[in-house]
Parts: sequence; structure tokens; C-alpha cells
Amino acid sequence: MPRDIPVGNGELLVTFDAQYRVRDIYWPWVGMPNHTAGHVQRWGVWIDGRFAWIEDAKWVRTLAYRPDTMVTDVRLVHEEFGLEVRCHDAVDYASPVLFRRLEFTNRRDVDREVRVFFHHDLSISGSPVGDTVNFDPESGGLVAYKDAIYFLINGCSDTKCGIDHFATGAKRIGDAEGTWRDAEDGHLAGNQIAQGSVDSTVGFTLHLSPRGSARTIYWLAAGRSHDEVRRLNRKILEKSADRMLQRTEAYWRLWSCKEPLDLSPLPEEIRWLYQTSQIIMRTQIDNGGAIIAANDSDIAHFAGDTYSYMWPRDGALVAYALSMAGHGELSRSFFRFCAKVIGDRPYFMHKYNPTGTLASSWHPWTLDGAPVLPIQQDETALVIWALRRHFLIHRDVEFIKPLYNALVIVPATWLLEHRDRNGLPLPSWDLWEERRGVHTFTVAATIGALQSAADFARDMGALDHAGRFESGAREMRDALLRHLWDAPRQRFARMAKPRADGTYELDFTVDSANHGLFAFGALDARHPAVVAEMQAIRERLRVRTDVGGIARYERDFYHRVEANDLERVPGNPWVICTLWLAEHDIATATTVEELERALEPLHWTARRARPSGVLAEQFHPHSGDPISVSPLTWSHATVITVVIHYLLRHAELTGRRSGAVAELAAAPV
Repeated sequence: MPRDIPVGNGELLVTFDAQYRVRDIYWPWVGMPNHTAGHVQRWGVWIDGRFAWIEDAKWVRTLAYRPDTMVTDVRLVHEEFGLEVRCHDAVDYASPVLFRRLEFTNRRDVDREVRVFFHHDLSISGSPVGDTVNFDPESGGLVAYKDAIYFLINGCSDTKCGIDHFATGAKRIGDAEGTWRDAEDGHLAGNQIAQGSVDSTVGFTLHLSPRGSARTIYWLAAGRSHDEVRRLNRKILEKSADRMLQRTEAYWRLWSCKEPLDLSPLPEEIRWLYQTSQIIMRTQIDNGGAIIAANDSDIAHFAGDTYSYMWPRDGALVAYALSMAGHGELSRSFFRFCAKVIGDRPYFMHKYNPTGTLASSWHPWTLDGAPVLPIQQDETALVIWALRRHFLIHRDVEFIKPLYNALVIVPATWLLEHRDRNGLPLPSWDLWEERRGVHTFTVAATIGALQSAADFARDMGALDHAGRFESGAREMRDALLRHLWDAPRQRFARMAKPRADGTYELDFTVDSANHGLFAFGALDARHPAVVAEMQAIRERLRVRTDVGGIARYERDFYHRVEANDLERVPGNPWVICTLWLAEHDIATATTVEELERALEPLHWTARRARPSGVLAEQFHPHSGDPISVSPLTWSHATVITVVIHYLLRHAELTGRRSGAVAELAAAPV
């Protein structure tokens, strides 16, 4: 189920599902650990002797964000209850506190009492074993804890602070369903403490005058000790929760609108998607520098694992989008994180935890009894490439100095050495992490990295390094055209498998990843071979249903929906693959009219977005429903990159200024 309105501050991340239930609570790192283990955290309303949890089908829900902020704007209507609720949720921009402000409006002409209940099915540090939850008399709320992880749950209504009702108890032990069942009669038992596999529920009582409104504001504060969460609770009471919510809204509006980017050449829905994508992308970035691929725990039911990791490739491309959008402080943090995790190796491993430790992987260390590197070479290459793009935009020489050796010279030297007799990279795993060989995408990324390293070395006066890297890029470009391009087919192979005699077995499956041929500067976007390859992608990977979009590659099996009509549905449509067509349209446009062709993939993406703006990884080819993780950070980063490239090209063709940071820094498109 999509995570429709994630909110966070780079330390505490809270996700909501499409029914407006909290599903994931990550702290103290974005993506690690998940203190709900993906279990539903319900809330519900008791009024006039009747009760409904938020998942009740009679609620009409609208889930969105307030414009240009990471504060939600949720409207709920229950016609049978004669009740409307307006909700604003946010994580304080500076402290690990989730705020939920609910305003109830009575649609009837009588006095009424309403009780709102919040249920917590926590599994602290990812496990319910050894949890404790108890009533805390000092704060008037509940405290749940295990080891050095504490959560304090409290709130205020219009008339008082502190919870009005509470219950603690067992969950999923014997016949115990949890304390949420206790709330359904409008009363809670008030059990003071429970330990083990436990849950809790708190409630607030509000009075509604005829056609009147009343509100409550709930919070969940995270800390390392009982004293720490009590201090946070006192801070909230002193400053007022409303004031902290207001300052958080102001902060995110300042953050998202800090650059004077002229969005006027874009249609309104694409402007909205660009602004919202910045906010959603930020929810997935840890303050320590890790850019997390996605935080949607539902994927664990499919794969037994999550996307809550930092892949260097995804992170590099997101960092590029951040740099383009003027958020250089975040891309700097990412590159510092990369310098930490690469350590003494000259290449990056598969993926990393947000703490910087090595994450789970399915890449083996041996094949056929021989040792192999369990890596994707494009991940190492793209960090170098993205670091150069960052520098071209921000020109922050002092920042580059300590990273130059670890992230440029050492890995680029390894890229030079890690080649076969023809000058192509040795086999590694592909972009999609499914097959091992010599991949066109990897070759293109490596050419871009070697050229970037040569430019860095020349800037630093290391002309010997510059010459070697530039020569390597040139040799690899020649090898790309000699060994991976097939003139009779007018196609590039997506992958080559080396033979013992130095030739290759070529795989000509049409793969959208071959957009990398121009994306990283390996070949010009107008090169006839690139134009022919992109045309094949347009024709053979288009999803020919009402949903549309572009699939990853022919006969894609990942989350496959359509198994019979593969000519019509070669795979599920992906946001990134669809937008790569827009990138080529932008790169080759010579007139404004040609440039406008790039708007259609952007419109398609906007139509696929949830009402909140959240974009999934891929979509059902017949219904258009999100599939796999949602939001996918890479999807939103690609929106940002394409929009800014569009605006830069538009400015170039019209002579107008775009206001983009990249343009002000005179960086190439």
C-alpha cells in the first residue's frame, strides 16, 4: 500500500498509508530501525455511541500536503456521523517529535461529545520482545521503551493538556488482539503498565457545540532516555505544540522555495509535481548523508527485505538532482557519507545501511568456484560523475579537497585498471541487479566517470592523472562503438558476455537503461546511433494500454502483471524509464516546439502521482495502481532533473533566464 504522505526531518520519519494510518516510524536514522515493523497504527472516533476506525469504508479521505511544505493537509468526512475532520501532521523540523493536529467540525445542530483514540502497535527496534509501555504521571502521557529507545505519547485539547483515556496491554499473545479493541465502546481500561509484546491506546474527549468545532493536538516524542523524552514534552508545553507546528511549516516553505527558479514555462500540474517532489524526496534523506531508496515496509512481504538502504547509484543520481535544485548542503552530506563507506576499497559495494555499515546483498562473492567482485561498477562510476556535476554547479573547492583522493583519484584509477583486453569494463552486475556481464549502461557511466575524473585532475594540476583518465575514456568510447553497436540492427546491445577468444556474446534485448549512452556524456544525444537506440526504446518498450508509460526492458519479470500479451505490455511502466525519453527530447531539441515533446512524459508522470504527489517505482499496466515501493526517491529525483533540464533548455532557446542554480553557475545542461 502506498505511503501517501511521509513526514520527517532527516532523523525521525513517519509514513502514512492510503487509509491515513501510520505504518512506519523510523528513528534515529531515516530507514533504520522501523519501530512498527510495518504494523498498522490505527486511530478512530467515538461519537453518539458509535465508533469507526479510520480504515472504515464510510470515511471519505483526501490526503495531501499543504503547498510547498512537509505538513500534511488531510480532510476526512463521515456522513453518517455528521462529522468532518481536518488534520495536519508534521515532524518538527528540529526535534524528533511527530505532531498530529485534528480539528473536528460538527455538522449537526446539537451538542455532542466526540472521543478520538490513537492506537500504537510498536515493535521497538523492530521487535516486540522486551517492550514496556506505562503511564507516566509527570507528563500525563504514556511512555514506551526498550533499551535506549523511548517514545512519549501525549497531547492537548482546547481545554487541557494530557491524555483523557489510556490502556496498555498484550497484543498477538494467545487471544489478545490488542488494546485497540478496548476503544471501540468509547472507554479504555486504564491499565497502568504492560511488558513484552504490548500495545497501547490513548484518547481525548472533546465537546462539539451545534455546528461548532473543537481540536486536539497529539504528539509522539522520541529520545534516548526517559529524562530526554520528558524534557521534550516540557519543551512542547512551554513553546506550545501549535507554535512548533507553525514554525515547521514556515521552515519547509522556506526550504522548498529558496531558489528563484522561474517555473512559468511549465504547465501548472508539472510545477506542482516539481515542488512536491522536492519535499517528498527530502523525507527519504538521512541527516547523516545517506539517501535512502525508499521506506515502504510493505515490500518486505514480497521480497523478505526492504528498500531502506543507500544504493550508491540511486544516491548519486538523487544527489545530482539535489545539486541542480540548489540543495547543495544535502548533496555534500551524501558525498561525505560516500567517502566514509568506501573506506579503503577503490569501489563501492552493493548497498549500505543509513548508519554506514554494509547492508544485505544478493550478489555472490564466487561464481563457478572462482572469486568475483560482488559489485555493480556503475555505482562507483556514478558517484564520481555526480560529484563532478555538483562541483560544476557549486564550485566549492574547499569541500572537494578532502574527497578528491577517496572519491576521484583512487576509484577512477581502479576503473582504468578494471578493464578487459578490448578496453571495456570487466563483468559486474547490471543496473537492475539481475544479470552479470558487460553492460552498455555501465560502460557509458564509466566513460562519464573517467572524463569527470580527468576534468577534476586537470583542475587540480595533476596533468598525468588527467591524461590517463581522458585516454581511458576515449579508448572505452571507441570500444563501446566497436563491440556493443550493431550496424545492421541499428542497435546497441544491452549486455555483452565475454568469450575466451576476446569476442562477446551480445544480448540485444531492448532495455531503457541504454539511455545512459547520452545521459553521462559517453556519446552525444544527437549521435545517429543514440537516436536509433532511443527510437527502439520508444517503439518496443511503450506500454500499449490506457495507462501507457515505458517499461524497463522487454519481458520484464519483476512484479510482472501481464504474462500473455508481452508485445502490448513488455513490462510494467516505470517513472524513471518514461522520463528518460523526456531527457532525450530535451537534449536534442533545437526549437521550443521540439522541446515541448518532453512535456508528455512529465504529464504522464503527474497523472500517475497520488493526490499527495507521491510517486511509486512502477505501476499496474491496466489499472494504473502503484506497484512495489512508494514513494521511490529516484522517481522524484528524476522529475526534478528533467524539469530543470527542460527549463535550462527553454532558457537557452528563448534567451530568457531560468533562475536555475545550474544556469547561474554556468554549468552545462
